[in-house]
Amino acid sequence: MNITVYLGASRIKDREMLEALVRLGYWIGESGHTLVYGGSSSGLMGLLAGLVIDSGGKVIGVEPESFVAMEYQRDDLDELIVTKNISERRSKMIELGDAFIAFPGGTGTLEEISEVISLVSLNELHKPCIIYNYEGFYEGLRDLLNKMIEKNLCTEEKLYNVCFLDTLEDIKNIIDEYNEKRTMD
Repeated sequence: MNITVYLGASRIKDREMLEALVRLGYWIGESGHTLVYGGSSSGLMGLLAGLVIDSGGKVIGVEPESFVAMEYQRDDLDELIVTKNISERRSKMIELGDAFIAFPGGTGTLEEISEVISLVSLNELHKPCIIYNYEGFYEGLRDLLNKMIEKNLCTEEKLYNVCFLDTLEDIKNIIDEYNEKRTMD
């Protein structure tokens, strides 16, 4: 499967969060999945790509041409897709993904996963949208979505495929279930 992971290009000092990212990267690579990500060589993005590569997995980076001009991309990817801009990058990452994971990140990560949530809620995307709620990172987003349901601005049914998961084990289970169903269809 192509697993699109949204996360930041920033460096962090949170040791446990880094360890969670290491486990995610090794699992993607060792499971034979392909990582689809933003293409950057820096921060969490670059680390995740390196982990997947080191564990034998394939990596597809999707990087806007302005970032390539600044040489932000990794050069050891299986494939680097260069887009005209960030908007085209988001669309391409969605097009390539079989499942989507938002690891803790910044405003760009929020923007990217919000688009996936919107497509899922509009019934235009029928794939798992996983919010990796590591140490409660995305509780505010979960509260906001619940408030939308409470105020009848959205329904639970529309958000059925949006999963807030706290552990890699939970993520593996959702991905495995979806992959089994997908291969049967």
